[in-house]
Amino acid sequence: MTEIASPYISHPRVMVLGVQPGTPPFRIVEIDGQVVGEAKAMTDVLEAAAAYGIAVHDLDDPDQVRWVGGDKFTWTLH
Repeated sequence: MTEIASPYISHPRVMVLGVQPGTPPFRIVEIDGQVVGEAKAMTDVLEAAAAYGIAVHDLDDPDQVRWVGGDKFTWTLH
């Protein structure tokens, strides 16, 4: 029997969406599927998570945070 490899898809509680136009540009933060605010920097993501009792120890860990439309260093429109 041949097994089909399926990629593991994590479902982290924190999701940071793509950069939105603004002065300054920002990213929308979702926690548990609900929009909770805007982030203009990595620290804003950490603060939003902490406000909901989520301790993020590694912003690069896809089991903790999902970055959509860029990574933790993407804060401007291209």
